[in-house]
Amino acid sequence: MTTPGANRGLLEVFRQRHLLSLIVRKEVQIRYRGSIFGWLWSYVKPLVQFVVFFVAIGVFLGANDRVEFFPIYLLSGITVVTFFNEAFSNGTRSLVDNAALIKKIYLPREMFPVSSMLIAAVNTVPQIIVVVAIALFFGWAPTFASLGALVLALVIIAILATGLGLFFGSINVTFRDAQSFVEIIVMIAIWASPVMYDWMQVARVVPEWLFVLYRLNPITAAVELFHYGIWFPLVQDSATVVPGLWTYGLIALVTSLIALVIGQLVFRRLEGRFAQDL
Repeated sequence: MTTPGANRGLLEVFRQRHLLSLIVRKEVQIRYRGSIFGWLWSYVKPLVQFVVFFVAIGVFLGANDRVEFFPIYLLSGITVVTFFNEAFSNGTRSLVDNAALIKKIYLPREMFPVSSMLIAAVNTVPQIIVVVAIALFFGWAPTFASLGALVLALVIIAILATGLGLFFGSINVTFRDAQSFVEIIVMIAIWASPVMYDWMQVARVVPEWLFVLYRLNPITAAVELFHYGIWFPLVQDSATVVPGLWTYGLIALVTSLIALVIGQLVFRRLEGRFAQDL
């Protein structure tokens, strides 16, 4: 016998993983409901992005001359940032969007930010497949280290987005300004990490201490790990690897875990007011 409504936080979410899988499956199916091509659109979008980047930024703006295989560099970085932005944004809105369900029945409320992250992960898979397919076409030969870098990057983003989703999602229930603040963070995220440019441009124009802070950004570490996994094997130039990549990757993982713990603590602190404020 257990106390009704007892909640063990994220552990309770994964104890009720069947319910979690139902929520994720429902949201994924809704995304393509009424669409003729369905999942095909998930592959068309990154392919179109690749063509646009190659022509507009690579050819017209000359990025192909400055960065070898620039479209792959750009698309792999955008894949990471897109995963983060979707998981973080949807996680922040998840409680408000499911207000009717929260007020009617009891279930672990952490399930909504977590499901938002998993849905974003599912939606990111086609983009990863497209990036890998294009890289294979240009001669990508993955190694154990490159595959490990890809996994570590995705884990960092998944944990970080979940933690921030719990934090801002719980605050957003009472103060809807949190959602607007998150939109600003999402807008800045793509420029605060080496997606549209390479890290060497940052190193040349900022002091060393600021460059260290730049590398401590978990998204920067995740983007560079993804570059190391997909783009670096094509270039094979050690000068293109950000100094201390693996060290900063592990620091990013620890930072993301801290964000998850803080997010869970704030979530549990504010959870008692959810039904009332919604």
